[in-house]
Amino acid sequence: MNNITISNLDNDIKYRLQKRAEKHGRSLEEEAREIIRMALTENHEHSLNLANMIEQRFANLGDFELPEIPREPIRTVSTFEE
Repeated sequence: MNNITISNLDNDIKYRLQKRAEKHGRSLEEEAREIIRMALTENHEHSLNLANMIEQRFANLGDFELPEIPREPIRTVSTFEE
């Protein structure tokens, strides 16, 4: 496998990467590899759209309808004049 060197990495970024690696129980190098792997294996065909992501997440549950939530009429704004 080939090696790469990342020069001029900001100290704050390196610190945050180290903390993230510790959180996941990995070395700094393993964490950097995982971040790069995740970034390059994502499906970029679809734009990031929260509604689409939610729809895809629950697509295997089948069709269902949520009941309409009854709402109160809009209240008037209180004024505190003397």
